[in-house]
Amino acid sequence: MFNKNKLYLAMQFALVAGATTLATPTWAEEEGDEPIERVTVTGSRIASEGAMASTPVTVISAEALLSTGAINIGEALNELPALANTFSLANSGNFIGTAGLNILDLRNMGTSRTLVLVDGKRHVSSSPGSASVDINTIPTEWVESVEIITGGASAVYGADAVTGVVNFRLKKRITGFNANATAGWSEEGGYNNQRFSLSYGADFAGDRGNAAISVEHARQSDLKMLEREQTAVSWTSFNNGPDDDTIISMVPNAGYWGITNAGVIGVWDPVGAFGPQTFNADGSVRPVDLGANPNGLKCEGPCDYINLRQWEELQPEFDRTTANFKVNYRLTDDLNSYFQAKWSETNATTEGQPAFFFGSIVLGRDNAYIGDDLGQLMDDAGAPYMVMSRFMSDLGPRIEEDERDTQRYVLGLEGVVFEDWDLDAYALYGQTKLTRSNLNNLIYDNFFYSIDAVDDGNGNIVCRDAEAQANGCVPTSLFGDGAVNAEAADYFSTTSVGTAKIEQYVAGASIANPSLVELWAGDLGTAFGVEYRKEKSATEEDPFASEGNTFFNAFQNETGDFDVSEVFAEASLPLLTDLPLIDELKLDGAVRFADYSTVGNATSWTVRLDWQFYSDLRLRSSVATALRAPNIGEYYGAESQNFFNVDDNCRASRLAELSGEQRAIREANCAALGIPADFDSDYDSATLPGVNGGNQELEPEESDSFTVGLVFTPGFLEGFSATVDYWDIEITDAISGIGGQNIIDRCIDSPTGVDNQYCALIERDPDNYEITKITNTIQNVAKQEASGVDFEFNYAFPLLGGDLNANLLGTYLIERNEYPFQDDLSNFEEFAGTTGEAEWQGIFRLDYTLEHWRVSWKTRYLSDVNLYTPQFEDNFDKPYSNFMSYGSYAVSDAFVEYKFDFGLDVGLGIDNLFDRDLPGLTTGTGQDSASYDNIGRFYYVNLAYSF
Repeated sequence: MFNKNKLYLAMQFALVAGATTLATPTWAEEEGDEPIERVTVTGSRIASEGAMASTPVTVISAEALLSTGAINIGEALNELPALANTFSLANSGNFIGTAGLNILDLRNMGTSRTLVLVDGKRHVSSSPGSASVDINTIPTEWVESVEIITGGASAVYGADAVTGVVNFRLKKRITGFNANATAGWSEEGGYNNQRFSLSYGADFAGDRGNAAISVEHARQSDLKMLEREQTAVSWTSFNNGPDDDTIISMVPNAGYWGITNAGVIGVWDPVGAFGPQTFNADGSVRPVDLGANPNGLKCEGPCDYINLRQWEELQPEFDRTTANFKVNYRLTDDLNSYFQAKWSETNATTEGQPAFFFGSIVLGRDNAYIGDDLGQLMDDAGAPYMVMSRFMSDLGPRIEEDERDTQRYVLGLEGVVFEDWDLDAYALYGQTKLTRSNLNNLIYDNFFYSIDAVDDGNGNIVCRDAEAQANGCVPTSLFGDGAVNAEAADYFSTTSVGTAKIEQYVAGASIANPSLVELWAGDLGTAFGVEYRKEKSATEEDPFASEGNTFFNAFQNETGDFDVSEVFAEASLPLLTDLPLIDELKLDGAVRFADYSTVGNATSWTVRLDWQFYSDLRLRSSVATALRAPNIGEYYGAESQNFFNVDDNCRASRLAELSGEQRAIREANCAALGIPADFDSDYDSATLPGVNGGNQELEPEESDSFTVGLVFTPGFLEGFSATVDYWDIEITDAISGIGGQNIIDRCIDSPTGVDNQYCALIERDPDNYEITKITNTIQNVAKQEASGVDFEFNYAFPLLGGDLNANLLGTYLIERNEYPFQDDLSNFEEFAGTTGEAEWQGIFRLDYTLEHWRVSWKTRYLSDVNLYTPQFEDNFDKPYSNFMSYGSYAVSDAFVEYKFDFGLDVGLGIDNLFDRDLPGLTTGTGQDSASYDNIGRFYYVNLAYSF
């Protein structure tokens, strides 16, 4: 028989010891004789009464996550210290085909190493060739909580859980009608967003079944960099002289004068006697205004610099719509059947720089658009042609539109069988279709035909090439901003369309018994299971663009699939109990064996120790080996066009820079490649062609993780709890790309000669010995390691007639190192304390409820960071830049809500209440800098109604 206080303490202890929470807990409201319900321990398939996880787990309620102006749960999750902002909406457009994605990345060790589950089951990817789940497709309205498990968890949940697991738990039983609407707007710029959702659920068949449906739509407008005062400023780097304090200086109101929207000539011409010239709006020529402080091809205003931020975004245009249906029916008192169906559509539009030519447009003296003033300059200089740099802003920015349609179906049976065994058997199918449209894509051949315009002798300007004329070539001028006529722009631009289809099939079953045998110190628990999974991905690129005919990269079609069969087992063994300083000592273990159609067999395991010293203090520790097989893109990836900025270190002038053994090795290897000793072409001053591709010789990568922590729930301070966990993750045989320069150096610097995997990736012209192609394939060569301390403090107590819940969640990052080659541990980069990986990160939250009122406060904190790793800084004898670090950063959000008796809730919120600026020069759009808010102060209102 439990009274209310004892029940409160028991549940508080079980919750906090096994998993910490950011939300105010909801406790039983009536006393009674019913036993505490048996629950599944997060991080294990074995259920037990009052059990607590021996793996560090953070549990965040949906209410806590959505008390913000963010329109999806992924944006809120990315604020947590354990998760990096690798793919948030702010930076999702940095790569082709990724606009609008929100993908989670635990410990910033790679999105492919974080396993995302929904109710403990896999979810189809939204990114071709990968297993990455787009969090935008998760039904926000039905999320009950999110569990974050630190460390390798492949033995329990399967491959890809190298750094951990993020599991979305959906509400089990939904009754009644709920409507929710949120609208918000930024103080600066035109950014706004909205979210609307409807949900209805009801019991049927005498409460044996429950069915529910929900529909949700959310959208946000784009936010241009020029719309915010801070991000509208053009910054650029100036190269400093030997007497300056830094290598470069970052300068505001500055940029390139050597390339503009109007066009620049007279820089690369063979004569160049008339100096750099640009063009007025009417096409007339004038000297470039270099200002008072030119620096190479850059200048500091007032001068003719171009602000590259005119095309860049802080936030993309984005919308998503999801529809969800679920039903469950209790077949017997012990068995429940369930079915879930989901459809989701997301659309994102992102913009970037238009096509450009940097010193690669050549126009002859007879070009029909050359005016008298320019012609006279060329004649006086004896220049038969000119070389131009220009942004093709006349075409408009390059625009990418990504549309993703996702559907997922789950059919399952759960309950108790054979009296004491918990069963969960299911099958699921998921599919994502992607359509990627790239607008304003310049067609090379048509462009060069169009600008090569001449007089046909009758006063008509035509394209010089007769065949091009016959095929509809439209001539145009390039002299001046906006000089390109609309017909010509249509002639040499196109929309490239690529499509992809991703499919996932999963079937699995597990049985668990938390009390199989009663032993000397308690019950032995065990679980067994099997799982089959098949993943398919197929990408079809635009056939015209894939041939290299456009400004867009020449990507190739890519198709691949694999399947894996797995068996797994878990056991929970009580060791000691009721001894001095040992209330309970328990050992847990799990093992999983997988057979892949691609890489063969793989085994992962984990062992966990749970030591309850006494009722207030508990120690938990785990060691685990987790595996990740290469995904479809890594294994089957098609060779697609790329370009490399590299130095050919077989050139005689570069060999002369070396001495001793290193030079001898390099000279011998270059000679073995057939390169003569006097080879010294300067061809590598430009980018060299190559391809990126997958590798079917890949093996699984492996992570070893260790955690140890303390859980403190003092009985003398009701409502208080504290957890502190140390974690350490090491990834070996990491699947990684290799830089072009690394390929060259590892080839010719090998002490064992040129018969190595790196030399095989380089092709040279047999006549002039120049590199003609570098093939950058994925390899098992890298290593990563990270360690840190997670901590959380909760204190819930009554205050002034209401209830206050205070929570502090934080991480101290001790180490985060990356080794491009695990066989050379002297070559690495230390990222702890750099942008996106602050040493200290934390969220402090206060939540106060009083009758109908609820008030929330949240402050997110990042400690100061360096912009460069120590290894990068060691390359120089003085600071690299005048901006080497960003100071500490804190953003506070506030929310107030009133709940009416008739079911209406009205909430008002302000994100970034004090309008904290972005630190330093960042725009908050980089893979690392997206951890900083780039919207500014943001107001929103929320209305919710239920009955």
